[in-house]
Amino acid sequence: MSKGPPIEQRFPAPSVMGVINVTPDSFSDAGVHLRTEAAVTASWGMLDCGAAIIDVGGESTRPGSEGISAEEELARIEPVLADLNGAALSVDTSKAVVAKRALELGVELVNDVTALRGDAEMAGVVADGGAYLCLMHMRGDPRTMQDDPTYDDVVSDVKAFLEERLAFAVAAGVREELVCLDPGIGFGKTVEQNFELVRRLDELVAIGRPILVGFSRKSSLARILNCPDSKVGTMAASIGAAVSAFHHGATILRAHDVRAHVEALAAAKAVRG
Repeated sequence: MSKGPPIEQRFPAPSVMGVINVTPDSFSDAGVHLRTEAAVTASWGMLDCGAAIIDVGGESTRPGSEGISAEEELARIEPVLADLNGAALSVDTSKAVVAKRALELGVELVNDVTALRGDAEMAGVVADGGAYLCLMHMRGDPRTMQDDPTYDDVVSDVKAFLEERLAFAVAAGVREELVCLDPGIGFGKTVEQNFELVRRLDELVAIGRPILVGFSRKSSLARILNCPDSKVGTMAASIGAAVSAFHHGATILRAHDVRAHVEALAAAKAVRG
């Protein structure tokens, strides 16, 4: 097992996680990174623009998406990860066999949208690999998560879930200081619930682990701009949400438009002092 520094030292606030979707059906980029060369070029570009890490995913988790096999997921991302040897990389997967291969190829963070619920072997793979881990809240699965999402209190419910999954991960051998938590903006939440999670982010920060927020291009940002038919929020709205999340305590901001986010967050950090 590696002895990496605590995740908040490896990724000090605010750190930007660049998004590379190696999929044909992503809501945000319409499959532009499905070709290996395009994905690799875009990844190096994001790192040059100041991304702290690149999150590579081979399976879409947009609302209504269907799952794919581990073999197909690996066929998409393995050549990308291999060509990015030496880069700071995260893998966006819920499958243990995919995570294991990604770690062998140099990935340092496993970003699991199921919070270790999707594959019974995942916790062991992460623990054995000494990898950083992001545990995300999602109600249901991508096919059903937006079917009338209701909560007694969305922040309290998400907090309780993340606390339980953190305890599960630690009990399975994952070092607590390597874990960050993600409230799962857009994953089984209404527009109002997404914004409430950011507004009350301090309640999640109180769990004691760094918080990752991915509001970039989410459709909730289009809704508040009176664009109800758009499935993608604008870059300006994404940056506004990211800066607000940082001010409310987020450590890692997951973003598609890396340079703009890095510059906006640098200014926000300077203002905060």
